[in-house]
Amino acid sequence: MDEQELAHLKPFTREVIKTILNIPEGKVMSYGQVAAMAGSPRGARQVVRILHSMSRKYNLPWHRVVNIRGEIALNKDEGGDEQRILLEAEGIEFKLSGQIDMQKYSD
Repeated sequence: MDEQELAHLKPFTREVIKTILNIPEGKVMSYGQVAAMAGSPRGARQVVRILHSMSRKYNLPWHRVVNIRGEIALNKDEGGDEQRILLEAEGIEFKLSGQIDMQKYSD
């Protein structure tokens, strides 16, 4: 992504987008981890808002962001099933509880 494409955005939003774009295939981050990397450790809810409103526009790998417990936060109607399918396609395994081992799959 070209830096100029993001220049009009607020700094935190810009950093969130860059952080999400840099999550490698087969890895995940929590909303809080993304917020901290973007400069606002308490900005997890903002990350949710940014993902919801900007994932399509910036072609974000939204499926690589999960909650702090390693769970998919979306319900089935919101894309939770799709998120799991996308993550499994990248080699991410889920425990029987539906959680992802955050130590194994996050950087």
